[in-house]
Amino acid sequence: MEHRDRVILQKVLSEIEIAQKMMGNCSLEHFEQNEMLKRAVSMTVINIGELVKSLSEETRAAHTHIPWKAIAGFRDIAAHKYQTLRMEDVYETVAEDFPSLREQINKIL
Repeated sequence: MEHRDRVILQKVLSEIEIAQKMMGNCSLEHFEQNEMLKRAVSMTVINIGELVKSLSEETRAAHTHIPWKAIAGFRDIAAHKYQTLRMEDVYETVAEDFPSLREQINKIL
């Protein structure tokens, strides 16, 4: 794996940590009522998607068990269709998908 990809994956891990710290143990209801939290967490989703798009094709191809395309696609929805973005999808992504993604990236690194 290229050094550049390692740096990118470490930045993804940092963004995951930031999102999880911001959300803490808040409920979906609290999340949906907190406009600043929703926007901040959505920005980490956008950052992660943008980072994933920067990974080399070789790294993505070597780790097809990670849904790189879906991660990048969710970034596009969050960035370009924010007003119609379902906040429960953002919440579930951080609460349910990020822990697994963090584990998979740690194994790669």
